[in-house]
Amino acid sequence: MTAEVAPDLIPAPNSVTDSPDVTAPGAEFVLDTETALYAGPGTGTAERWLRAGVGAAIGLPLAPGGPGGANTITLTVDEALAPEAYRLTVTPDGVEILGGSGAGVFWGAQTLRQLLGPEAFRRAPVGAAARRGIPVQRIEDGPRFAWRGLMLDVSRHFTQKTDILRYLDLLAAHKLNVFHFHLTDDQGWRIEIKRHPRLTEIGSWRSRTKWGHRASELWDEKPYGGYYTQDDIREIVAYAAERHIRIVPEIDIPGHSQAAISAYPELGNTDVVDTASLTPWDNWGVSPNVLAPTEHTLRFYEGVLEEILELFPAESSPFIHIGGDECPKEQWKQSPTAQARIRELGVGDEDGLQSWLIRHFDTWLTARGRRLIGWDEILEGGLAPGAAVSSWRGYAGGIEAAEAGHDVVMCPEQQVYLDHRQDGGPDEPMPIGYVRTLEDVYRFDPVPPGLSPEAAAHIIGTQANVWTEVMQDRSRIDYQVFPRLAAFAEVAWSALPESADRDYAGFERRMATHYRRLDALGVDYRPPGGPLPWQKRPGVAGFPREGAPPNV
Repeated sequence: MTAEVAPDLIPAPNSVTDSPDVTAPGAEFVLDTETALYAGPGTGTAERWLRAGVGAAIGLPLAPGGPGGANTITLTVDEALAPEAYRLTVTPDGVEILGGSGAGVFWGAQTLRQLLGPEAFRRAPVGAAARRGIPVQRIEDGPRFAWRGLMLDVSRHFTQKTDILRYLDLLAAHKLNVFHFHLTDDQGWRIEIKRHPRLTEIGSWRSRTKWGHRASELWDEKPYGGYYTQDDIREIVAYAAERHIRIVPEIDIPGHSQAAISAYPELGNTDVVDTASLTPWDNWGVSPNVLAPTEHTLRFYEGVLEEILELFPAESSPFIHIGGDECPKEQWKQSPTAQARIRELGVGDEDGLQSWLIRHFDTWLTARGRRLIGWDEILEGGLAPGAAVSSWRGYAGGIEAAEAGHDVVMCPEQQVYLDHRQDGGPDEPMPIGYVRTLEDVYRFDPVPPGLSPEAAAHIIGTQANVWTEVMQDRSRIDYQVFPRLAAFAEVAWSALPESADRDYAGFERRMATHYRRLDALGVDYRPPGGPLPWQKRPGVAGFPREGAPPNV
């Protein structure tokens, strides 16, 4: 049997074959009101999700059953499999999902939902409970990468807690297991810190917002903001853990910090600018206002991170992202305090000063059982041995880091920045960056050619990044993210051939069914034929870049 038995699965599984000991053509397992669900030890997350989500969608109770029973969905951990791998077997008597861990079983349950049809993606039945047949088959599957992520910027535009939970469900549906939570930036601080309350009292609100790219002349003049309380964060973390999704919180330093400086002016370079006059930035781009390299700044952010570590436990958040990108050095060059610090530390110049700051927090986090990760600029001036790198400016930073023995998450802006436009036509809303079509994303490979085997082993995964300057609400985020996230998920999960040899026509055919799943989930994706009338933003300037993106 070929993959025709399960032709529409996304991401594509490693193999689909005949179910053992079943030879009758057309045989299937039929779910009905008597179908039971047995969950062995370690499979509780999949059990709860199947019963509350899938069972509710198809109108079946999936009552508890016993091991080996007929008309039963059986969930079992088999540690002979890799932790996130699973084997899903359908026979006329039932479905068995074996996983190398609870996570593997959970990913197998996601596949089962796809086999049940797009109706299984709704929250309630669209009609009376019906008999649902699944062809007999065996699916053996597991991920290519351990890190399969999405980064969402909630600083430029704030995403409500309920919509964060919704996106965690969307990640799980695509077997993505990392949510990079970009919580702070120049335009807003989005997480409550008890010991520093002005971070949200002042830093989470701006007086107005640029409408479109920063080149636009349009403004939204109403105050804008929002933040997550610590209980909101605990809820998000628990919700993600139930779906085997790790969260990587990002607290951006030393640049992208104007919101924090506006709340606590002493954090800025007070010997260069009047930091007391600053407010959270109302424009886009890179603010020149950066943190001062003082002992007070170190102690302040250690206090912030102490609360971050309490909110994001090590089991589900082993990595803490500290940004480190796009830090203008002009204020440090002009600051007597910063220049004295450079001489005192013997670090040579401003790049060395940033490296010292990053190394400080790497040591601080390592002592508390966490790992530091930052954008690829943290390579400048030298990088602490245990730090990992998010390679965003291209492949080059990731290659340099991997060859030096650092773990790398590949997320080059030229390939997987989903804020970039999806088509070169005039109707794309607020068009930013290079054209990155669904096919372009499908042909992305996180491992560049020419890496030594030792360096390639340090490419621990990949993620797509979503910067929200021109995404004011959930629908705009949906439009930019989907359907391209489905292609990205297959890149991150599936064992695909080389980029040029990938069967994009086959993927596009499978997407016909996947669009129906997205419809059932209420996702406002970009249709294949272009934006719908209400998805357009005529007259709002973007910043499109022409031609193919550079391969750097």
